[in-house]
Amino acid sequence: MDTGPQPADNAATRFVRKVNQRCQYLLDKSCPHTTGRWIALLLALAFYVARVWYLRGFYIVSYGLGIFNLNLLLGFITPQIDPELEGPELPTKADAEFRPFVRRLPEFKFWFASLKSILFGTALTFFSVFDVPVFWPILLLYWFVLFFVTMKRQIRHMIKHRYVPFSLGKKKYGKGPVAKDSK
Repeated sequence: MDTGPQPADNAATRFVRKVNQRCQYLLDKSCPHTTGRWIALLLALAFYVARVWYLRGFYIVSYGLGIFNLNLLLGFITPQIDPELEGPELPTKADAEFRPFVRRLPEFKFWFASLKSILFGTALTFFSVFDVPVFWPILLLYWFVLFFVTMKRQIRHMIKHRYVPFSLGKKKYGKGPVAKDSK
C-alpha cells in the first residue's frame, strides 16, 4: 500500500545527517594517521584519568571502562580464525603455506571503539548519579587479576599456535653493501 510522496526532511534530520557525514569524513581522513590517532586516544585517556582523580569518584564507571577496553584488546590480539575452533590455519611447519595474521578486531575499529568508550566515560563523570560509592581498591585488584589471568591464557594460545599479533609494519629493504665489479 503506497502512502504517496514522503514529506520533506525536517531541519533536525538534515542537521543530524550533515553532522554524521562530517564525522565520517573526519574519520576517513584520520585513517592513515595512526600515530596521531593513538596520541589523541592517550590524551582523551589522560583527561579522563585526571578528571576521575580530581573528582575522587566514578570508580564503577572506570571499572566498566577498563573491562570494556580489555575486551577490545582481546579482540585486537586474537586471530580472526581461531585454530582451536576452526582447525589449524596458521602454519605449524616450515613448508606450510604462510597465512598472514588477520585480527578479529582491526586496529582502526579498536582505536575508534576505545575512543568512543573513553569519551562516553568522560561524559558520565558529569552526572553524579553514576558516582556509585564503592571500595575502589577491591575493584582495582579484581581488574588486575582479571587482566593477568586473561593475558596469561591469551599468551599461552599465542605460543601454542605460534602467532604474534604485533608487527612493526612492512619489512623495508634498503640498499645494502654493493658488490664491486671484479675484473
